[in-house]
Amino acid sequence: MQSVTSATVVATTALANDITLFASLELSKSKWVVTINSPGSEKFSKHVVEGGDGARLLDLLSRSRAKAEERYGVRVKAIVIQEAGLDGFWIHRLLLANGIESQVVDAASIAVDRRHRRAKTDSIDGETLLRTLMAWARGERRVCSMVRAPSREDEDRRRLTRERGTLLKERIQHTNRVRGLLSGQGVQDYDPLRRDRFERLEALRTGDGRDLPPMLKEEIRRELDRIALVTTQLAVVERARDALIRMDAEERNNPAALLLKLKGLGPEFASLLWLESLFRSFGNRRQVAAYGGLAPSPWQSGGVERDQGISKSGNRRLRKTMIELAWFWLRHQPDSALSRWFHARVGAAKGRIRRIAIVALARKLLVALWRYVTQGVVPEGAVFKAASPDR
Repeated sequence: MQSVTSATVVATTALANDITLFASLELSKSKWVVTINSPGSEKFSKHVVEGGDGARLLDLLSRSRAKAEERYGVRVKAIVIQEAGLDGFWIHRLLLANGIESQVVDAASIAVDRRHRRAKTDSIDGETLLRTLMAWARGERRVCSMVRAPSREDEDRRRLTRERGTLLKERIQHTNRVRGLLSGQGVQDYDPLRRDRFERLEALRTGDGRDLPPMLKEEIRRELDRIALVTTQLAVVERARDALIRMDAEERNNPAALLLKLKGLGPEFASLLWLESLFRSFGNRRQVAAYGGLAPSPWQSGGVERDQGISKSGNRRLRKTMIELAWFWLRHQPDSALSRWFHARVGAAKGRIRRIAIVALARKLLVALWRYVTQGVVPEGAVFKAASPDR
């Protein structure tokens, strides 16, 4: 029997891996830990690149791939993995632009040691990422969940709805602060969002009939100035959002324009559903529900079975919006099949049962709206808005 040399074993292993160089990135502001597995090698090499230095990263990967190609005399494919996080997708796009395959993984989907006290370092995390990528490349798709990076255009467009959410939250904070300051003086009926808020502030009296303290009044004026600025910016963002919907609708029937035809869906709901989810392509309804974080999470061990509720692993903005939209759907589409299903399921129950059922309705509604904009299947019993007089 012929002896098999180590070089033959290495070459065979390399061919089994399709001559692929695998690399993982453990990212932080100060440094990037790059872990590399060259074709035919069982060892992992670790390198440190200064955080944010994309050129150095590309140079490192280029040199590692050149060594592998020189060794085997064939072209070597490079695959890099990184976790989705604060760095966004610019590194992912940089790698793709330079001919390097890039994968972005949902960090929460990676299996880790379940011991309470487990060792955790950038080096260990880099090796874990790399092993996960190698298993995923072999076809073991359940080892993790890869994130589908949006295009630059899609990512930029959805900033409108996200900025609106941030501004709305900021306005609520300023409004609550004004009300809290006045509540401490016995004033309960002041609305900081009214147009005459500055005039009414001058006429306010404390609970014991005195004028507002001068320092407090000045502080409230500054809060009202902030509210006025945020309100102005909100109006600008909403006009830009509406213009985007109209402009895109003129070119083709985009999801937002189709959704706006349904009663109960306004520009904010329609644009958020479009920009956060319906611009993507999904293979089936399970993928749609999973992306919204509305898929159920069963727990079973032996004879023990229980429901853990929804996974909450998808797009949190979409999930929050769909639950809110589900309540609106019950109000504005009471005769639809989904609304009838909800009332038949819940009946006169209140509290927890009703809250659980509304999440189930949100999942069904998201799938129904996806089918509507992609396949033209109108939700059963749904009512369209009346045509405007100028049409």
